[in-house]
Amino acid sequence: MKSWKKTAEVAIIGGGIMGVSAAYYLAKRGVSDVVVLEKDLLAQASTGLSVGGFRQQFSNPANIRLSQESVRVYERFEEEFGADIEFRQVGYIFLTQKEETWNDFLSDVETQRKHNVPVEVLSPEELKKRWPYLNVDDLKGGTFGPKDGCADPYLAAMGFANSARKLGVRIEEQTKVTGISIEGGRVQGVETAKGPISAPAVVNVAGPWGGEVARMAGLDLPVKPYRRQVFVTKSFDAIPKPIPMVIDQDVTFYFCGYEPGIIMGMSDPNEPSSFNLNTDRDFLEKVVEAAVRRAPILKKARILRGWGGLYTITPDDNPIIGEATGFKGLFAAIGFSGHGFQQAPAVGLILSQLILDGHTDFNLKPFSYDRFEKKEKEGEKRVV
Repeated sequence: MKSWKKTAEVAIIGGGIMGVSAAYYLAKRGVSDVVVLEKDLLAQASTGLSVGGFRQQFSNPANIRLSQESVRVYERFEEEFGADIEFRQVGYIFLTQKEETWNDFLSDVETQRKHNVPVEVLSPEELKKRWPYLNVDDLKGGTFGPKDGCADPYLAAMGFANSARKLGVRIEEQTKVTGISIEGGRVQGVETAKGPISAPAVVNVAGPWGGEVARMAGLDLPVKPYRRQVFVTKSFDAIPKPIPMVIDQDVTFYFCGYEPGIIMGMSDPNEPSSFNLNTDRDFLEKVVEAAVRRAPILKKARILRGWGGLYTITPDDNPIIGEATGFKGLFAAIGFSGHGFQQAPAVGLILSQLILDGHTDFNLKPFSYDRFEKKEKEGEKRVV
């Protein structure tokens, strides 16, 4: 059994893609003693259960930039990390039935184009011409991002983790953090089930457990986990490939190609906060109903399996990123409302800059700790 090392320059709580991304960028900058602490195994929770979509079609410019920077990393991921993450720019289609949402879409497109996002505005007739399997009778229109798409979150996390290890990062799996030590307003380190670790910088990237981890330091943050159910069909060739990510915004339903079948899911507005990962037959019926309404051909598809994942949600659907006010050395990146995988490369880089340089050129105002108290929220509209 290897000996337990009681010190680190940076201790990272959480072994999902956010944690291993931050570890990699810290080690790349020359931090020789970084430890990632994961209570289970790497990328087994939200990361491994993610659908793996990435997009630049956001309403908030800060989210747009996070995703743009991350997509650049994913585009050259195999070259930098030596791992094929099955990166596919099949596009995202956002659809709406409501006039209010359509007006939001048009406003969002203006914002997106100002930030060099490739996006098209399409009428129902144009949507039907390009994707004949869609039912467009009730739609106001849609937007299409041709550079959006999907990749494998687990493979991406392993790519970051393996590269981080090569740079000297320690990854301690099945190591639960039980406490965070704070003295005089400065973090001192963490307590774990295997022993203490003294560290001048601690990073909370615990995903759905981020709120619990924050409370270890005396912080009460408005972040909660919510189940999101996902279902995959058997092999399905009735729709021509490639199949883009189709998001029915007003009912928060989506589907996409997931070789050799289709993957689909939907938010449940009545879902309470929990760590529940089961799937429900009754909810599956609602998902199938939404699927057949938007793409009638899907009535021929047969469900193969399903699973539950966890979104970590804040009141304005934006994450909390940065150093905690009044807690020197305590950093966090939690509450991504389902966008963690697609923004992880940029956020890992940001955390490394905050820890090593004390600043970043990314706009973190929409993600600040104290925005909820100041009521200066710039929430994200494009959430499903």
